[in-house]
Amino acid sequence: MNRISITCLLFLTTLFAISPLQAQSHKEKIDGVASVVGDYLILETDIDRALIELRSQNVDTKGITRCQLLGKLMEDKLYVSQAIQDSIKISDTDICDGVNRRIEFLVEQLGDIKKVVEFYHKDDEQSLRDELFEILRQNELSSRMKAKIVENIEVTPEEVKQFFNKIPKDELPTIGTELEIAQIVIEPKAPQSEVDKVISQLKEIKKDIVENGASFSTKAILYSADRATGGKELTFNRRSSFAKEFKDVAFSLQEGEISDPFKTDFGWHILQVVKIRGKEVSVRHILMVPQIPDASLEEAKKKINDIREKIINKEFTFAEAAKNFSDEKETKEDGGQLLNPEDYSTKFELTRMEPMLYSQVSSLKDDEVSFPIVDEDRTGRKMYKIYRVTNRIGEHTADFVKDYTRIRELALKEKQLEAIQKWIKEAIKKTFVSVKGEYRKCNFSNNWLKK
Repeated sequence: MNRISITCLLFLTTLFAISPLQAQSHKEKIDGVASVVGDYLILETDIDRALIELRSQNVDTKGITRCQLLGKLMEDKLYVSQAIQDSIKISDTDICDGVNRRIEFLVEQLGDIKKVVEFYHKDDEQSLRDELFEILRQNELSSRMKAKIVENIEVTPEEVKQFFNKIPKDELPTIGTELEIAQIVIEPKAPQSEVDKVISQLKEIKKDIVENGASFSTKAILYSADRATGGKELTFNRRSSFAKEFKDVAFSLQEGEISDPFKTDFGWHILQVVKIRGKEVSVRHILMVPQIPDASLEEAKKKINDIREKIINKEFTFAEAAKNFSDEKETKEDGGQLLNPEDYSTKFELTRMEPMLYSQVSSLKDDEVSFPIVDEDRTGRKMYKIYRVTNRIGEHTADFVKDYTRIRELALKEKQLEAIQKWIKEAIKKTFVSVKGEYRKCNFSNNWLKK
């Protein structure tokens, strides 16, 4: 995770000292108002900016009208307005980090910060950061509000069947070639001396926080191996897809309490409970991973090569080897069978497969075992893997039985979309909305004109 820049911290104090309408009044007088949703103005320049943002993501904007963009912006403001009313909280630190990452990406794409500032038609870097902060803040509020609207929506098997049956036969989707894949994972083992060193460091960090009032968030930014989440609040419930050990510790603590060091498959952690809200808990954590010496890496490489050779020589099957030797608890009992994180089925469509996995399995023949590869998780922890394609399903028209998981996913998305549309319809009735000038002639998909 990038450290928070001083400039980011400075503009935080001024950005929220004004209300949304007051903030808009600082813009040039010639900046026309396109619409008002609740407390939020949408300006002509906001529509211009939305176009610029789409182009920065290499989206073809030729067929996108200003009416469509305004409709989307009004929808987003509706979500933001309700999110604030519902007291949905987001971390300023996380938004600052998002601003930093966004600017780093744009600098990489365009060459230098001056070109980025010019691309966004801003006067200087600080005004760009201010604007990006507010954009990302509102995007996050909008996303969380939409997630809240659909969080309890599920589909029954009967609803999935009804969804499938109403699709005309000649409009059934085509499912591309799919693979079912198994893997064996061998992780290098850390010496106990390295484990003890990590535990001692975590205990010292906890002591400094408890006894000296040091900031847990700052410690996480400085020391956590999990750069993607270190310092950020993680909010989850007991059904969330976090490591069981992590959830067990989180739900055993009171607000403000810090755990002792504990182990998961990712390494050693301490965590602090930030808040408890009903069945959800928000925490911060610090992850440390014991150092792995080269000798341990070589030992793991030799072990997985030996396993591969014995599978090829038919001393045992791939599934038997996974159960007996794989270090990945989540897959070993199922013979190493991988689950698709998109829908939790065993099928991976080639055209939607994660690039690294695709590069390893796309050319494998049936029953062929891949050569070992070195993989690395987000903490930098290295491991060796071998893969096998356990089943191959050719391109075909969607079938209710064979493709039930995919069809269920589509049915759920349709039901969620219906719930969102219903929510928007009711929210518009209860919210002040005013569409200005020529935009009143737009054919909006939602009833923004309240006709």
